[in-house]
Amino acid sequence: MILRIFISYACWFLVVNTLFARTPAHSGKRFSSLQLSITHMMGAQPLVRKNVSYTTPSGEVFTISRFRYFLSNFSLENTNDSIITLPPAYFLVDDAIDSSKIIRLDSVPAGQYKSIRFLVGVDSARNVSGVQSGALAVETGMFWTWNSGYIMAQMEGHSNAIASPTQEFLFHTGGYKMANGVLKYVTLPFPQSLTVDGKPSQINMTADVGKWFSPDTISFKQVAVVMAPGINARRIAANYQHMFTITSISN
Repeated sequence: MILRIFISYACWFLVVNTLFARTPAHSGKRFSSLQLSITHMMGAQPLVRKNVSYTTPSGEVFTISRFRYFLSNFSLENTNDSIITLPPAYFLVDDAIDSSKIIRLDSVPAGQYKSIRFLVGVDSARNVSGVQSGALAVETGMFWTWNSGYIMAQMEGHSNAIASPTQEFLFHTGGYKMANGVLKYVTLPFPQSLTVDGKPSQINMTADVGKWFSPDTISFKQVAVVMAPGINARRIAANYQHMFTITSISN
């Protein structure tokens, strides 16, 4: 009887010990959410689609009717110079949908951070992962084919500099394969240290649409339609990777 009790106790101890051994070492770490609030600008003024005209660096007047892009693959750099990769998340930011300009990042470990990094576009793995949902659903109109992949960023509008009857420009930048890749990582330093300590924190940032047209000057007279991977998509992407700026943070 005593032997049976001893064996039962030993088995129970082994099971409990095994469960605790499998508990992740970071299970006691605190996590919080981090919110990004994005304001679209044209230079020093908020972007106004359709009703306000703007001028490119080459002197061409235009209006914007649509402005969308993907953000994904977020990570943070802490004050110890370690990179903290956040859980996979994909967001389609649409100027016509205010709620899409508020991005919530969950499972951010508590700590002190000095910069944020993200991808403008959808990584190559997701481009070849088959039918997806949410922001990556093909119904969003931001997908070409399984060969060409996602449209990483999109701007549409009109300019009297364009010779076509509609005077419409269509900038749809895409391409995830190395030769014609437009995927751009952006790293933005914080104006001061960001503290994540269990309470929601916020990063306020701007995206300057005018950066699509320089420093590599994009002229509507030279190119008004980009609808496939190639050199013009790469030129535009090389420009717009510089459109983001952090204006303030709140702990």
